[in-house]
Amino acid sequence: MSATAALHAIDSVLIVDDSGVQRSIGAALCREMRIRQIHQAEDGVAALALLDALPAPPDLLIVDLEMPNMDGPELLSELSARRLRSPVIVASSRESSLRHSVEDMGTALGLRILGSLPKPLTQEGLGTLLQRQPGTTPAREPRSTPPVDPQELRSALERGDITAFYHPQVEIGTCKVRGLEALARWHHPTRGWIPPDAFIPVAEQHGLIHVLTLRVMDLAMAQTAQWALQGLDLSIAVNISPLLLDRGELVQEISDLQRKHGLRAEQVVLEVTESTLLRELAVALGVLTRLRLRGFRLSLDDYGTGFSSMQQLARIPFTELKIDRSFVHGAADRESLQVILRSALDMASELGLETVAEGVESLQDWQLVRQFGCTLAQGWLLAKAMSPTDFEPWLQRLRQHRAELLG
Repeated sequence: MSATAALHAIDSVLIVDDSGVQRSIGAALCREMRIRQIHQAEDGVAALALLDALPAPPDLLIVDLEMPNMDGPELLSELSARRLRSPVIVASSRESSLRHSVEDMGTALGLRILGSLPKPLTQEGLGTLLQRQPGTTPAREPRSTPPVDPQELRSALERGDITAFYHPQVEIGTCKVRGLEALARWHHPTRGWIPPDAFIPVAEQHGLIHVLTLRVMDLAMAQTAQWALQGLDLSIAVNISPLLLDRGELVQEISDLQRKHGLRAEQVVLEVTESTLLRELAVALGVLTRLRLRGFRLSLDDYGTGFSSMQQLARIPFTELKIDRSFVHGAADRESLQVILRSALDMASELGLETVAEGVESLQDWQLVRQFGCTLAQGWLLAKAMSPTDFEPWLQRLRQHRAELLG
């Protein structure tokens, strides 16, 4: 898509910059792109006054960082407070790391940050950003999920309403599916799909996480055994809540399920997060080492998001490192993320660990983790979590796209 086509739906833009020259460059560029209404403001204070005077918010804001009276970050905070939903592009002549930090700040504030650009602006740069997020109509506010009643969750578990969906993990070197991560899903009879982050904390707070985890694990192992009958030798990964690592009997419970479904222990991957071992360290270490002795694989999930990653790697006999999506998606555009990502992959290689890159959502993400030598990829570029019935059709589509991914 050309920049002109990407901007076709934009009727108005607000350029906020203290430099008259830079505003003129931006305005001329917008006129070339046939944007009808071009508004300008010399700083954040003037921009807010203009927004108050306009009958409707502009379709796009281009915001400089360094301005008198109210700079770019301050303006973004004010825009968030006003719940502005128009897309925003950050523009600055400062270093890319600073621009990216402001991007992250704006996103954390709930703004629709399309990205950042160096000044002076170019048509190519604007087009590239707008292609990442087609459409410029202000988005609706996300709907909040009503609280989950613990008794409803208990009843759902008793009825077997909690199911498992599967998120594939693809071997980057061959583009073959190596395994899947099992994720709990709940379809409520009146509320529809309830997101996991709404009911899993409830399960942890009300003593239901043990039953929930074993339910998902039982379903996942049964499905993996079924796939094995179809000639698919896959691993299955299941998240283990930190609360369960206080239970010494967990080792036998997992072993019993593995034998029940006729799986090899090494087919089962148990994912634990960095914060998992902050409760009963000695008990947790005992549970994890006993699981590893029985042949189960251990994965350090969300690597890089906590404060004790190195300590955990030194303590626990992990076999796999899952690198959090915050260090993967978009890293092709950020040198600092590339350094962190490459360092994590190099360290894992030295430790003899397999690596999984989470959050692979674009071809650029895939190409980067492939270049850096990551073992497996998981993310929306490949697939979203799916039901078992959707897996085989998706597998056929993956085979059709293998040449593109390996090209």
